[in-house]
Amino acid sequence: MQFLFFRVLFKRIKAIVPFMKDKKVPLRKKLLIVIGVVYLLMPVDLVPIIIPVFGFLDDIILWAFIILYLKDELDRYWVGETPVDISKDFKDKTIIQNVRYEERNHDQK
Repeated sequence: MQFLFFRVLFKRIKAIVPFMKDKKVPLRKKLLIVIGVVYLLMPVDLVPIIIPVFGFLDDIILWAFIILYLKDELDRYWVGETPVDISKDFKDKTIIQNVRYEERNHDQK
């Protein structure tokens, strides 16, 4: 539970590839990802990498903005999330879906 932030972050990063492949995603959102990758790979940065801690800070801030801005869209493309198949657990049993269960107190009539 303590590393939940990093798990969500890595799932969103993995979701970038299917996000880019989807033809329904607007071009401006795909362009934002491309600009982020180009800036990350460019040898020239706003803050030079020579400065120990602050050299990577501009890259981290840019990607934090991109991922935060696209978080709702990226959450739809999480890789590895498959629906749970419970049919194996309940083999030879009748399963009724979309039924509400209300607990009743048996003492009251």
